[in-house]
Amino acid sequence: MTEPSRRAVVSGLAAGLAGLPALAWGQATPFGFETVEAEAKRLAAAPFDAAVPPLPEVLAKLDYDAWRDIRFRPDRAFPVGADGRFRLQLFHLGFLYPRPVAVSLVKGGMATPIVYDPALFDLGRTKLDAALPKDLGFAGIRLHTALNRPDVIDELIVFVGASYFRFLGQDQLYGLSARALAVNTEAVGGPEEFPAFRAFWIEAEGEPGTCTIHALLDGPSQTGAYRFTVRPGPETTVAVTATLFPRRDLNDAGLAPLTSMYFIGETDRGHSDDYRPELHDSDGLQIAASSGEWLWRPLDNPRERRVSTFSVASPKGFGLMQRDRSFASYQDLEAGYERRPGYFVEPEGDWGEGGVVLVELPTDNETADNLVAFWRPKVPYPAGRPARLAYRIRAVGGESLHPNGQVANTFLATPAASGAARKEGDPEGRLARRFLIDFGGGALAQRPTGAPPPEVVASTSLGRIVATSIVPNPHVGGFRAALDVRLDAPGTTELRLYLRDAGGNALTETWTFPWSTA
Repeated sequence: MTEPSRRAVVSGLAAGLAGLPALAWGQATPFGFETVEAEAKRLAAAPFDAAVPPLPEVLAKLDYDAWRDIRFRPDRAFPVGADGRFRLQLFHLGFLYPRPVAVSLVKGGMATPIVYDPALFDLGRTKLDAALPKDLGFAGIRLHTALNRPDVIDELIVFVGASYFRFLGQDQLYGLSARALAVNTEAVGGPEEFPAFRAFWIEAEGEPGTCTIHALLDGPSQTGAYRFTVRPGPETTVAVTATLFPRRDLNDAGLAPLTSMYFIGETDRGHSDDYRPELHDSDGLQIAASSGEWLWRPLDNPRERRVSTFSVASPKGFGLMQRDRSFASYQDLEAGYERRPGYFVEPEGDWGEGGVVLVELPTDNETADNLVAFWRPKVPYPAGRPARLAYRIRAVGGESLHPNGQVANTFLATPAASGAARKEGDPEGRLARRFLIDFGGGALAQRPTGAPPPEVVASTSLGRIVATSIVPNPHVGGFRAALDVRLDAPGTTELRLYLRDAGGNALTETWTFPWSTA
């Protein structure tokens, strides 16, 4: 991730990607997931082709407003899914989306490509004064269904731009995005790669209540065959099955990547004088370790690029979450940040050794996608050998993912009361900090009245812990723990803290936070 605005990166990406796979337009051909795997394998055996057919001039000159005015006609939407409850719509090429993708419908084991037809679109105020070829293709796809009310068709999931996709559960608004694959996101020894979908196949049959989308991925370092099975509901889920075909040893692959925005939060209000107290699509990284421990890492808008790796073998899950569900925290009547979903990834099978990687970039506005989180296997995927994986992504609202107490707030302050903030050689107190962590709900809310306070268990990777304390916090249904930390010299440390009972049982998830005095 080399620049603060991931949306801008993705939008400008299309000019460097290959054209369409060799499909027979308008002719039905036998199809199964193995068809996509065979095409991905064939592509991987050849060098990556970065050429893109130029757009017709009438489309190439469209600005954002003109392109956005071109809308798919709802009455021309294609019924898909076993029970026909889903409606497929297509995005028109133009503006920042010049790279065409092929789209086909699958029924009875046969795939029929959808031929471009200008009659599928309402041009609005946009004028296209030239005929367009029937093999033009489309920019992407989206599905609609009755998500929130049986009499209203809502947008459910969107695939447009590289390998990005977004989806919604009930009463949710778009925020963060998922991706099929991240490559060299830390930009070590070269630029980040953005593999892209080149074709989609949408099933008109299948399990009732679901819709399945197959996709062909292509990029400089690998190709891939993907299957997405979408099940709408309060927490819409997307089950992902993928087969990757590396063109080179993939030692920098990020699996199940999630991309989000964090501008202003409770730990860093000094970035802006905006009237809104907080501005973010996600406020924390949640990790479920195979040991049963749950980690919560509050997100940050750092002063400089930061990469954090959490070594977790065989993870049960990880995700970028939007935990704060109070309108008062955002005060934005239009954006509805309190209704943005979190995406939680749950691996199927044993993913083995590896770690969850979190990349945070500084940003000075709320339009920049400056966060990405993904799983990186310890052992690289070797060139020429297929790699298979499966996982599920849930669009989570305000629900708790585990039975223990959760971090409700994280605040930073000067530890003046501890006497640690003013010492010789550190007149401004930069080497000492107090962290206030509110834990609430879950096991904390079930403690008997009059029970002694939990024990604070804290550690630091550098420096020393000067003091800890704990007091009840009825406003969150739990406790506020205070942690005073001092470094002997400027540096960066990783802090961890959780609460446990007298028997040594964890009552909360583990709060973890990086603190830098540099």
